[in-house]
Amino acid sequence: MNLIFSKKKNTLLTTLLGIFLIAILMVIPTGYEDALIYQGTERATGKVIEVDNSMIKTSGLVQSGEQKCILLIQNGFFKGEKIEGVNFLSGSLEKDKIYKIGDRALVTISCDGDVIKSAIMSDHYRLDKEMILLAIFAVFLVAFAGRNGFQAILSFCITILMIWKIMVPLYLKGYSPVWVGIVITALLTGIIIFFVYGVDKRTIAASLGALLGIATTCVLGIFFTDLFKIHGAIMPNAESLLYSGYQHLDLTAIFMSSIFVGASGAMMDLSVDITSAIYEVVEKRPDISSVQAIKSGMNVGRAAMGTMTTTLLLAYSGGYISLLMVFMAQGTPIDHILNYKYVASEILDTVVGSFGLITVAPFTAITAGVLLAKNKNVEKSSCPVSKWL
Repeated sequence: MNLIFSKKKNTLLTTLLGIFLIAILMVIPTGYEDALIYQGTERATGKVIEVDNSMIKTSGLVQSGEQKCILLIQNGFFKGEKIEGVNFLSGSLEKDKIYKIGDRALVTISCDGDVIKSAIMSDHYRLDKEMILLAIFAVFLVAFAGRNGFQAILSFCITILMIWKIMVPLYLKGYSPVWVGIVITALLTGIIIFFVYGVDKRTIAASLGALLGIATTCVLGIFFTDLFKIHGAIMPNAESLLYSGYQHLDLTAIFMSSIFVGASGAMMDLSVDITSAIYEVVEKRPDISSVQAIKSGMNVGRAAMGTMTTTLLLAYSGGYISLLMVFMAQGTPIDHILNYKYVASEILDTVVGSFGLITVAPFTAITAGVLLAKNKNVEKSSCPVSKWL
């Protein structure tokens, strides 16, 4: 079977497949749509037209008590009605919010038929701004990348839906997080790279290289999580999940899966870069041998390695700037900092993910070199794999 389709056929095929997958994933139920806490409630958007801050107690930076607001409901069953909403303050700067006149709030209305019992203001309404931001992102992506930009949007949507509709529900139902993570990541890897190349040998080469790197990261993540004695409760909101009735969940296994799932995007990126480079070399030099093509792929991998590992470091550490500032402000010794489990968990994430990137380079170079090079003769060259490893 000839794996090389024309560019137009590949574009049409990947686009149709992407739209089909998105449609299927959107209609798949998660099984958690009818949560008990939302039964007998109406969710709506309300505009704040009056505020009452008399019951707020302020102590330094901390505010507690409750804020009462008069809301004009803008949608849903109670659209057009003015109701009183309550904003409870817990004294946490991270969670609390204060409303002003003109703000829009997401409101959970407890009701009995058309009789309103209470209205809780969940948070500021941000969905409209989020949609605007996503629309701008999509327009710029398509404007600069054209066909590839549109397919990137399809990949983006499929990834979100796969995580939300399949991965998260399976985790909640108690399925093995590691195996679920591996299967979902493998599917996403194949789909996303297929959107890049279509029906082509490059899809197989890049997918195999990325999957071998992900498998390496998975094994190392499991081994060092146990060796570091890291418990999965280190993840944000993990304990809240247990207290919500999911004591059966293996948080440590979920943490293990998060290591290779989080690093898989960078591995796909690197595998596509190396595969594309080898393909261009082979197209320009059809007489090049497999080993010479592999060597070219290795050279590309070496060049990309420094920036890719730094990318992971910045991605993981960016959210912990405030924690590092606390350590420095308190004068905490560096050996203590590195020994804390929440710091050790980030080191584990970064280093194991980077190790996966290192292995993706030779794996992809080998698979792409073998599959794409038309000349399979290996004389006049020696395989550089041992030098790389």
